[in-house]
Amino acid sequence: MADWYLWAWILCSTMTLVVLRCSVLKRRKGNGISPTRGESVKRVLAGNGECRSADGSDADVIIVGAGVAGSALAHTLGKDGRRVHVIERDLTEPDRIVGELLQPGGYLKLIELGLEDCVEEIDAQKVFGYALFKDGKHTRLSYPLENFHSDVSGRSFHNGRFIQRMREKAASLPSVRLEQGTVTSLLEEKGTVRGVQYKTKDGRELTAFAPLTIVCDGCFSNLRRSLCNPKVEVPSCFVGLVLENCHLPYSNHGHVILADPSPILFYPISSTEVRCLVDIPGQKVPSIANGEMTNYLKTIVAHQVPPEIYDSFVATVDKGNIRTMPNRSMPASPYPTPGALLMGDAFNMRHPLTGGGMTVALSDIVVLRDLLRPLRDLNDALNLCKYLESFYTLRKPVASTINTLADALYKVFSASPDQARKEMRQACFDYLSLGGVFSTGPISLLSGLNPRPMSLVMHFFAVATYGIGRLLVPFPSPKRIWIGARLITGASGIIFPIIKSEGVRQMFFPATVPAYYRAPPLK
Repeated sequence: MADWYLWAWILCSTMTLVVLRCSVLKRRKGNGISPTRGESVKRVLAGNGECRSADGSDADVIIVGAGVAGSALAHTLGKDGRRVHVIERDLTEPDRIVGELLQPGGYLKLIELGLEDCVEEIDAQKVFGYALFKDGKHTRLSYPLENFHSDVSGRSFHNGRFIQRMREKAASLPSVRLEQGTVTSLLEEKGTVRGVQYKTKDGRELTAFAPLTIVCDGCFSNLRRSLCNPKVEVPSCFVGLVLENCHLPYSNHGHVILADPSPILFYPISSTEVRCLVDIPGQKVPSIANGEMTNYLKTIVAHQVPPEIYDSFVATVDKGNIRTMPNRSMPASPYPTPGALLMGDAFNMRHPLTGGGMTVALSDIVVLRDLLRPLRDLNDALNLCKYLESFYTLRKPVASTINTLADALYKVFSASPDQARKEMRQACFDYLSLGGVFSTGPISLLSGLNPRPMSLVMHFFAVATYGIGRLLVPFPSPKRIWIGARLITGASGIIFPIIKSEGVRQMFFPATVPAYYRAPPLK
């Protein structure tokens, strides 16, 4: 196995260099704002270059959206002494079926931001790893937490409860103003975003101005088109259920069932509730209204869940409280824009299979906080924009590792009629079942505890090599050799397009990007 591992390292290094050589890195023009401007941007004129909010208040930063990213960012910047105006469309408690699992790496970022108490008093459950099920077999993958404080683990909870705690924490700071309103457009003057136009809860049209506007309005963002090149893909949809008083085979663990046609997830969200997410490939799901969904869950899905969960699963389906949502993936492709910045799901998305979204968002906030801390004045929009280009490079190793793992793992875990893909799926399960470095390495990546791009590529091709070894031992045949060849090319076809969309240079060699070394403006 050691020889295969070495060979995998050589192979992935060679292929990475080939991709680096062949890939053409796209470059944006100068201050590149999208050539086609939509209704999300309006031009505004201001006398003597000064802008003031309609209510006379002043802010250093406007944050659009108070979800996980917006609330955490508001608290972080407010704690640093910034005057922050947060505008959120709906301040009531959200009710979502995702954003409920925070990986240990994300929890460490929460501690770094001083927000760890936001998982308290919401009946959040500690998560210590995953259980993986396939064809009646199962294996447990524990997070490598030996070198961390005993409180460090994953956390699972009701998304809305967590967000409300974060909003309360942000609003408790005197420098943070949290307001309910719907932002309809960004206000622009001579290519620089000066603020926003928004509609209040009582229907008034107002404007707000600040040197920096940060858009965190989520996966359905109506503002991002003017700030990035959104290439949104919808590879699948989740069907969400909540199982009550259900005992999972492994307590305090997430459960992943490698089902047909695609994975099924179970994890606790309170002391009495378990979230079930059934993945359905494509954008079309069976109708809930006419009973097609109930039939699908009972005939196609139910027999694939572990026996310990079966009765609770069927009873929950019969109750009929079924919800669906599309799963989106979108690489970060920003237009550096003076006066504005994108963050959270409005900026970057990955398949939610691995629960990495909140970890990426919190990691991004730590990077941005550290960049803004040396700055006393944010009013020099052009120099600030140039300086913050480093944000896009500094975030890449962590964000790209989690993004690539999520999208690649979804493709590997999904069933396929192709024999090479079947072998890759089985090889992945068997590789993780080996234990030792073969499980702790990948789970360190998934948990956000060791998000290193080269480690990801190494383990991915080690899995492919392990799969080839299974085919060729003890007696290779022409058919098995052919399947093995298709397995390695198929693995390359999964991971390299994702890496290319993330940016090879920024992901693997960020220190070679000039923006990596940007110094703060002198002013």
